[in-house]
Amino acid sequence: MANSERRTVTICFIVLAAVVLIAIIAALTAPKRTEPAPLSEYWASDSTVAEKLRNYVTGVTDPSDAANFVPVKDRIAVFDMDGTLTCETYYTYYDTMMFIEFCLNDHPERVSDELKQVAASIKPGYTADENLARNFAKAYAGMTVNELYDYAVQFGQKKTESFNNMRYIDNFYLPMVELVKYLYENEFTIYVISGTERTTTRAIIANSPIRDYVTPNHVIGTDFEVKQKGHEEESSNMDFKYENGDELVLTGGFIQKNLNANKSIYVEREIGQRPVLAFGNSGSDTSMMNYTIDERNKYPAEAYMIVADDNVREWGAQDFAKKSLEYSAKGYTPVSMKNDFAKIYEDGITKAAEQYRPREAGAAAAITDSFRIAS
Repeated sequence: MANSERRTVTICFIVLAAVVLIAIIAALTAPKRTEPAPLSEYWASDSTVAEKLRNYVTGVTDPSDAANFVPVKDRIAVFDMDGTLTCETYYTYYDTMMFIEFCLNDHPERVSDELKQVAASIKPGYTADENLARNFAKAYAGMTVNELYDYAVQFGQKKTESFNNMRYIDNFYLPMVELVKYLYENEFTIYVISGTERTTTRAIIANSPIRDYVTPNHVIGTDFEVKQKGHEEESSNMDFKYENGDELVLTGGFIQKNLNANKSIYVEREIGQRPVLAFGNSGSDTSMMNYTIDERNKYPAEAYMIVADDNVREWGAQDFAKKSLEYSAKGYTPVSMKNDFAKIYEDGITKAAEQYRPREAGAAAAITDSFRIAS
């Protein structure tokens, strides 16, 4: 090889080495791209609640953290639904408005005048108690479980009047959806423990943004009586057997409202162990939360309360300072919708000019002009 050729090869080698060296230096000195912190898309950047949740999850998922680690099989998180995962503002409260629509507009022919009167009397400030739930059970008497499920899905496509551009199924809080996903990705098992009837809750969850993270057998709700069709009047289910093609129907009977102490009882009976995380929004959730953070829980456990204090993007009227003191004293971490939630709903969903206004009750008006949703 001639000297000139050797020089050319040497120069090329030096140039190539310089290029590689520059590339290595650039890679080492370039700003590193970091993944967004968990709970940063819909939670406020300065949310101390989001930071507390991140720290908790980091501890319980780290096998080297002996004081905090929780095995995967014991990573159980329980969520109330109405007011915790979803909006429960009147005109947006799913199961109550579903009952009203069923009785007054969609199927008035299937319910008694007494039930129509109950539906027409409901207005803001009503109490979603056991007595009302008993009326819900009566309204759906004779429907198969699948028919109730399908009606709940169909109802979810209707629009609420409390918000612009919101169907009932759109009322999930985005920060809570983000939290459920985050916990699921960290191998938590998610349960929804709701005061809404179980089949209705399953229909809601299965058509919601958290459908991939909560299976139907992880939904615990209020129970209405279900019997095998043709045997509704028989006192014991031991006297007959299910056969191919049989239907399961709602009898109109009521079993149990899943609120207050029933929430902790249902958690024990259906899950069989204490959760390590609990999320609620009202006094009816405190039994479940207390059961979770009971001092006999062998793992670190936390409970969080959503406070409806945002009256700009939402209809919240709660005093956060007052609620914060109340909840903190009980060992719960208060969550401010106003300050901790960077975004609540999908783009285009905004608070309506009015939360509620009296209206005619559709088909029911033809039956009696006294059937109005509000006086």
